[in-house]
Amino acid sequence: MSFKIAIIGAGSVGFTKKLFTDLLCVPEFRDIEVALTDISQHNLDMIKAILEKIVEANGFPVKVTADTNRRRALEGAKYIISCVRVGGLEAYADDIRIPLKYGIDQCVGDTICAGGILYGQRNIPVILDFCKDIREVAAPGAKFLNYANPMAMNTWAAVEYGKVDTVGLCHGVQHGAEQIAEILGAKSPSELDYICSGINHQTWFIDLRLNGRKIEKDELIAAFEAHPVFSQQEKLRIDVLKRFGVYSTESNGHLSEYLPWYRKRPEEIARWIDMSDWIHGETGGYLRHSTETRNWFETEFPQFLASAAKPIDPAKRSNEHASHILEALETGRVYRGHFNVKNNGVISNLPADAIIESPGFVDRFGINMVSGITLPEACAATCMASINVQRMSVHAAVSGDIDLLKLAVLHDPLVGAVATPEEVWQMVDEMVVAQARWLPQYADAVPAAKERLAKSTVKTRDWAGAARRNVRSIEELRAEKSAVKKAV
Repeated sequence: MSFKIAIIGAGSVGFTKKLFTDLLCVPEFRDIEVALTDISQHNLDMIKAILEKIVEANGFPVKVTADTNRRRALEGAKYIISCVRVGGLEAYADDIRIPLKYGIDQCVGDTICAGGILYGQRNIPVILDFCKDIREVAAPGAKFLNYANPMAMNTWAAVEYGKVDTVGLCHGVQHGAEQIAEILGAKSPSELDYICSGINHQTWFIDLRLNGRKIEKDELIAAFEAHPVFSQQEKLRIDVLKRFGVYSTESNGHLSEYLPWYRKRPEEIARWIDMSDWIHGETGGYLRHSTETRNWFETEFPQFLASAAKPIDPAKRSNEHASHILEALETGRVYRGHFNVKNNGVISNLPADAIIESPGFVDRFGINMVSGITLPEACAATCMASINVQRMSVHAAVSGDIDLLKLAVLHDPLVGAVATPEEVWQMVDEMVVAQARWLPQYADAVPAAKERLAKSTVKTRDWAGAARRNVRSIEELRAEKSAVKKAV
């Protein structure tokens, strides 16, 4: 088979390498063209060198191109994959730093909460530019696969306003299933069959079966509490499981910032998080991790390049959805996964316009969602709080309505649990002013926001958060990796 795949934001080097290697695990895909595009020529040069090394080592006729001109990269593409982070780590730092001044402590801040909402404001205008290019220069009927967060907002904008065939993809469901399989003593995650449904990062395992045997709430709780690692790392998720009756796909740190109960008071945060790794609730944990990863890759690039020169092992293909979806669409081999699409009645007790994440099957006929799912009422209520925030955020991002943006932030569960309306209004002004270069839709609102900030009497604090860690140096990272190798 010969067709073109374009990857936007291909400078996300590690993730692009994974997607590319997965694609080449499909025998029929070894004559494709992969067009890389990014705003950073430096990052493009690095990832192109790595992918070409993979192609050379395996002797495949795959064509790899790299171009900072996005439209040129998208010309004739049948599939477009996006993994962009608009504003990069500079804007992301403000997503964490500014809300902390108002007492809002986030672990990740890329889905909802103050950081995720502003992230969406930066991404959505760019997503709509992608969609315009796809409509105009990509292959007719091209499919857009969005990996970028905030997943629901980006996908919502592409579907409602971009008018492009779009599916949002995430790996949270797979990771949650791997955890459950482990605590239940399964020899392989394939022994676990499950129905997982909800919205991205708030998806719920509403049916679990191990080798055909249904797993009930009490057995699941007991298994998590007995596990020597997860019982400590997932305290908050286990508490939600006890109260809701079902397990959430999302990590302890992520889940903590979507709910109004666990990060509302600094003295309570330590009770629910675990500092063994960033993903379990550390303040600004993903920002620290992302910064360290970028610095490590820049320094150790020669090693990454050398490691690419080895044969691909299809048995090590990852569980990222993209390659499996494309394989199903192109070959007809059926793939079952969990996909982010417009609801339209798939989940009976969530709104039709919401972007849901739920089971579906893929074959030559496309992505076919399993309909008629009803969430437990507590799960639906929690999802609804986020959906309402997402809807306002998307509409604000498209219209440039700063008042609607403030209302979206005000209605966020964690923000509302911590901040007053006056604090929210000032915080949004401050974030819009700080990120103005990435928010063209708010250009007319920035001068007035600056004036309000100059006259404001709302007090803020100089606070690093309840559980902050410093970015580690390359030397510290090397020492840690060396210690791990010696321990193994």
